[in-house]
Amino acid sequence: MLNQRKPVEQLTEAEAAEELAFLAEEIARHDVLYHGKDAPEISDADYDALKRRNDMIEARFPALIREDSPSRKVGAAPLPTFAPIVHARPMLSLDNTFSDEDARDFVAGIFRFLGLLPDHSVAFTAEPKIDGLSMSLRYENRRLVTAATRGDGTTGENVTANVRTIGMIPQKLPADAPDIVEVRGEIYMAKSDFAALNAEMAAQGRPLYVNPRNTASGSLRQLDPKVTASRKLRFFAYAWGEMSAMPADTQLGMVETFKAWGFPVNPLMQRFFSADELLAHYHHIERERPDLDYDIDGVVYKVDRLELQARLGFRSRSPRWATAHKFPAEQAFTRLKGIDIQVGRTGALTPVARLEPITVGGVVVTNATLHNEDYIRGVGNSGELIREGRDIRIGDMVIVQRAGDVIPQIVDVVMDERPEGAEPYRFPTTCPICGSHAVRDINEKTGKVDAVRRCTGGFVCRAQAIEHLKHFVSRNAFDIEGLGSKQIEFFFESEDDNLRIRTAPDIFTLERRQETSLTKLENIEGFGKVSVRKLYDAIDARRSIALHRLIYALGIRHVGETTAKLLARSYGRYEHFDAAMREAGSFSGDAWQELNSIDGIGEVVARAIVEFYKEPRNVEVITRLLKEVKPESAEMQVATDSPVADKTVVFTGSLEKMTRDEAKAKAEALGAKVAGSVSKKTDIVVAGPGAGSKLDKARELGITTMDEDEWLALIGG
Repeated sequence: MLNQRKPVEQLTEAEAAEELAFLAEEIARHDVLYHGKDAPEISDADYDALKRRNDMIEARFPALIREDSPSRKVGAAPLPTFAPIVHARPMLSLDNTFSDEDARDFVAGIFRFLGLLPDHSVAFTAEPKIDGLSMSLRYENRRLVTAATRGDGTTGENVTANVRTIGMIPQKLPADAPDIVEVRGEIYMAKSDFAALNAEMAAQGRPLYVNPRNTASGSLRQLDPKVTASRKLRFFAYAWGEMSAMPADTQLGMVETFKAWGFPVNPLMQRFFSADELLAHYHHIERERPDLDYDIDGVVYKVDRLELQARLGFRSRSPRWATAHKFPAEQAFTRLKGIDIQVGRTGALTPVARLEPITVGGVVVTNATLHNEDYIRGVGNSGELIREGRDIRIGDMVIVQRAGDVIPQIVDVVMDERPEGAEPYRFPTTCPICGSHAVRDINEKTGKVDAVRRCTGGFVCRAQAIEHLKHFVSRNAFDIEGLGSKQIEFFFESEDDNLRIRTAPDIFTLERRQETSLTKLENIEGFGKVSVRKLYDAIDARRSIALHRLIYALGIRHVGETTAKLLARSYGRYEHFDAAMREAGSFSGDAWQELNSIDGIGEVVARAIVEFYKEPRNVEVITRLLKEVKPESAEMQVATDSPVADKTVVFTGSLEKMTRDEAKAKAEALGAKVAGSVSKKTDIVVAGPGAGSKLDKARELGITTMDEDEWLALIGG
């Protein structure tokens, strides 16, 4: 658009005023997209061109400088991120439940884990789940020192300056507060404040914001704290991180302490003693939901006593003692315009519905998942009919469902509105990207046909290769700032050998190749000298990488973030992991047994990992990558003086002093690795009444065996 405008020196005063109004609105819109929604529509270069145009016009017509001019913002140049803050204790997410039955199962599971009868001996709290932005506030010597977003749960963004502008967050705690306090909660924007902000935007003829949550997130991530201060953000406290001393011994007691210290807490939080009481409160809050001045998407249940929370412990990504009971999904009707096929990094052909735009739950939806070809035909994963066998056809009026942040999906078809002549959808049997055959594998063990059709092209398939690279640089993998989807596609498609990135190692040789290149990256539109330097620095910052991030980044089928952490903790060093996977290539022997014995790694996952390492192309890429990158050894997050730290333990037979789940959780908390089968790598077998073949094998291998009392004595109770 700017190329079609007059040179600045030829503008009249009226034309300059009109264009400054346009630029103020346009730059503000892109600021919201970039900083608030992480969804930029233009490149950094195009954004800088808008800013330069604004500055040039203001320099020629200083009397026309507007109150909302981009040049009036402090620190106007956009920063790629805020400084990182490593959380003293991880900020974990919650498991979700979606029905009353799931909620009852959660309560029953607590009693089972603790080995208690399902009576009223365990108290639970219930509180609304605020639809906002998670925040951790750290106080040292009773003064606020940092405020950080959740980030990836381990590292968040430093937004301290902006959080200080939120009036209801105390800057200083009372004299009786501990020396170190981390208060956690949710920053949100009230519905009334959001409506007022949009009314103000409408009066100015500016674009309206989409919903309170995105607006709160964008407001908190502004570079200018004065912008944050103008947005009327609010806060609810409900949890904590590091504490040098605990002021209470229950969840409710801690929240009441926060209130006494001056933090706002949710008035709907209450304590209950049964699933029936929790569900009654859930449905009460559900009825009150439309009248609340803040958005919620469910109710959170937590075990009240902190001592029981400690016994229950954590899974890899969430606490066992809490769950979020989400509200039912919201639905809407719209027309299916078409079906596109996307090809993922594992070759999966995924159908995506293209819809007439429709608002569902406050969000405009244009795409929805259709899962797989059987789902389109009206057939479930086990061959059963779904939607009473109704298939989905292009042109149908469909029901779209969205629950929280879950990807929208088509759940049914309105048959009365099906257009005449609509044909059943024919799922492709060749890859739409590379033309290779697309097949549905047969599970060797079950004989069942896989629900997903996959391209057989492998790295020959452009889509798979690009998606592998996008996965490699993604947030929970190498997390390389400046290598987003558009940049990856640009580098992949380049015909210049000194620019091209086709595999992960190419990322780390880019700067060296550019030194001798005639085509400099900084001279290509969309980059620039500063952005290129930042890209190189971001790449160099990842030459040392956590082991679990490296394993996850490899893109092995079935290996998600949780599995990668299990593997890293089990093998400790990449060299050990690599050697074991190669040794396990025969699907037999000690290495194969050890891999299968890792609690949480089943045969399907184990086979996928070993198959990955049997592929010469994968080994070649990893070999080149390790010349550029150093994987860090996995760290044990436990005290080194634990008598079972780094020991492999197997429980067999019946346990009488604690449940199997509790025994496993306790062992892992002390740094032990709990395995499901006995091998030469096993250090201890804890055998209760009824122990059979595992105990026999342990004795045969000369492994230390003990009963439950001896185990408890060893770990100190």
